[in-house]
Amino acid sequence: MSLLSENIIPGNHGKIFGTNANTVEDLERIKNEILTLEGISEVILNNDIFPKEFTIYTTKLIEVEAVEEKVNNVGFNAIPKSLFAL
Repeated sequence: MSLLSENIIPGNHGKIFGTNANTVEDLERIKNEILTLEGISEVILNNDIFPKEFTIYTTKLIEVEAVEEKVNNVGFNAIPKSLFAL
């Protein structure tokens, strides 16, 4: 693994995660739980595709595992998507 695959890098590219949550309410619960992490600046939900996705933007380096744990606390899974395009 590498720094890029194990962490969310601060900046305007964010990191996309897939989830098994289906309803808007479940996605909002996930968003609210993730926003409790220090350094998370924004969570954008994508309700238009299946499986549902969300993008996380940060102000500091955040471990992907920390995000996965927060989503697991709500009862769902978060799977990081591929790295951003350079």
